[in-house]
Amino acid sequence: MQTALITGASRGIGRAIAEALAPDHHLLIGGRDSAAVDAVMATLPSAEPFVCELTDDTAVETAVAGMESLDVLVHSAGGSPLGAVADVGPEVWRDVLAVNLVAPANLTRLLLPALRRASGHVVFINSGAGLTARAGWSAYAASKFGLRALADSLRAEENGVVKVTSIHPGRTATDMQRAVREFEGESFDPKEFLSPEAVAATVRLALDAPANASIDTLTIRPV
Repeated sequence: MQTALITGASRGIGRAIAEALAPDHHLLIGGRDSAAVDAVMATLPSAEPFVCELTDDTAVETAVAGMESLDVLVHSAGGSPLGAVADVGPEVWRDVLAVNLVAPANLTRLLLPALRRASGHVVFINSGAGLTARAGWSAYAASKFGLRALADSLRAEENGVVKVTSIHPGRTATDMQRAVREFEGESFDPKEFLSPEAVAATVRLALDAPANASIDTLTIRPV
């Protein structure tokens, strides 16, 4: 059975990905809230906790110590602070880049030896904002553009050793999207958006590609 580490797996897209991989993977359930992580683990056939603050370098190093082999690493954790360039201060920029870009880069760096041993696969859950920026999304979009560049660089560096996929979902019915709609002054109707399960299905699609094929980038939008 392959092993998959999923960050941000205690809710939303990350949890849906865990459920999609559960039938044939041993799962490391990533999250900051141990109670929420335990609640997800209780529903899965083979899982263990990966409770860690991903922006704490020492904590991350401790969490991955001794991990010799890893088949799948899914980066699903992230934040979405919104606001115009004129209104967003440097502390917000630093925070969002730390969570959405620096943390995935650091965790990937630490786990690359384990991924290489397994001829593994790294999946970055990006965003439509990682392809097109819009008014009010400056810091978030910048972090997601950076995440796309990170994935592209990693793919070139690990070509033939570790597969790398970027997935760019459109608006998805999560707690994060509810907050976005409040920011925009609009109502939140889950039926108008992608389901987390639909995004998880694209992760499964990428992971199930033949060994001699790599799905580099996937874009998924609500119908």
